[in-house]
Amino acid sequence: MPDGYFRTERPGREYPQIMPRSPAQRIREVTALGAETVRRQVVGGGGRGSKSTFLSGRIAAYLTEHSSPPDEVLDDLSAVTAALPEAEMQVPAEQGTLLTILTAAIAPRRAVEVGTFTGYSALCIARGLPTDGRLLCLDVSEEWTTIARKHWARAGVTDRIDLVLGPAADSLADLAEEPTFDLAFIDADKVSYQRYYDLLVPRMNPDGVIIVDNVLQYGEVVRPRSENPAVVAVREFNRLLAADSRVQVVMLPIADGLTIARKLPSPRGGD
Repeated sequence: MPDGYFRTERPGREYPQIMPRSPAQRIREVTALGAETVRRQVVGGGGRGSKSTFLSGRIAAYLTEHSSPPDEVLDDLSAVTAALPEAEMQVPAEQGTLLTILTAAIAPRRAVEVGTFTGYSALCIARGLPTDGRLLCLDVSEEWTTIARKHWARAGVTDRIDLVLGPAADSLADLAEEPTFDLAFIDADKVSYQRYYDLLVPRMNPDGVIIVDNVLQYGEVVRPRSENPAVVAVREFNRLLAADSRVQVVMLPIADGLTIARKLPSPRGGD
């Protein structure tokens, strides 16, 4: 777990002080509270509190009306997650639909998700897998993933998902450093994005796709004065990723920003 993590109190909510905190507890805190801190800064500055701050309300509603809606299981999972203090961490419905479509198009035999939370994105990915496909989910929370497992069972995708609890960087490092995965989704603590990416690239097959969430940080990435650790880390990650000769990259203004990177069969420029 990297040093320099911070703890931010939510107004009106008290956090139990448990000493010492485990690495898993620290990851949970910085993931949930870091996302909420950035959101609160934007909202406090006049932005909207929705997942995306880049579309007008009318355009966002139009896009939703003209996209495939989530089914009852996803709706129920969203409702359960909405009751959690960390609800902001769930991907929105349109992003979940995109994940299913991309997964189905790629048809990965092996996929990996870094940061599962209550399982919405994992469920969407699992539904797009081919019959012989499997998804490895990495998370630190038994509480959150208990919710996930319940809804995976309802959706009939449990047999496609392997869940490993513990710091994701450790779990990735334990895997053989050889091409294995066709698809990866990163949506965990932002300070560790570069670490997750560095561990994933050598484990991706040629033409494998890495999808990275929250790469715009509610627009804070273009404000150079922002000192929020998540914003600083994501901004640097975005810069390094765009310059990485091993991948082809596109960044999309979906939700809080989504980057799609394809691992090239050989690096650009023959490096």
